[in-house]
Amino acid sequence: MLLDAMTDEQLVLQTLQRKEAFGVLVRRYDEKLMRYIRRLGVFRREDAEDVLQNTFIKAYRNLNGFDSGLKFSSWIYRITHNEAMSFFRSRKARPEGSLVGDSEEMLEILPSVLDIEEEAGKSIDGAVMRDALYALDPKYRDVLVLRYFEEREYAEISDILQVPVSTVGTLISRAKKKLKERFNHDPR
Repeated sequence: MLLDAMTDEQLVLQTLQRKEAFGVLVRRYDEKLMRYIRRLGVFRREDAEDVLQNTFIKAYRNLNGFDSGLKFSSWIYRITHNEAMSFFRSRKARPEGSLVGDSEEMLEILPSVLDIEEEAGKSIDGAVMRDALYALDPKYRDVLVLRYFEEREYAEISDILQVPVSTVGTLISRAKKKLKERFNHDPR
C-alpha cells in the first residue's frame, strides 16, 4: 500500500518502522496546523514556524505513546494547542493582532451563527468580530476557533483541549453569551 493512501493512524504505525511515513503526516497537517497556530494568535511567521516545528518534533518523539483509540488529528491538534500555549507563557502574552485573512468569510458568518446580529439589531463586520474574539478569555476564544474556524466536532475539541465533552458545550455556550453581551453593550 502506498503511504499517501494510508490513513493517519496507519501512517503512525508505519512511521514506527519506516521514518519516511512521518513525512506524509507532516505534509497532510502542515498547512492546517499553521493556520490553527495563526488563529490562536501566533502572528509572526518565524514564531508560528517555530511552534509548528516544535509540534512535529514532539509528535514524532511521542508516536509510541499515541493512543490508537483517538483520532490522530485530535492528538496532533492537542500537541499544537499545547505548544502555542507554551509559546504564550514563555512570552507572558496572548494575541494582540487579528485572525489570518483566510478566515474573513467565517468572521462574516460567525455573527449569524451566534445569533448576535439579530439580537444586537445591527450588522457586524469582520474587524469588529475579530476584536471581540480577541477580547474574550482564551478558554472561550479557543473553543470558538476550534468549533467555527477549524470546524472540529465537540468530541475532537474535548480531545484537543483535554476537557469533558460537556465542558466543551458549556464553554461554547458561555463564549456565545459573552460575545452577545459585548455587542449588546458596544455603542458601535
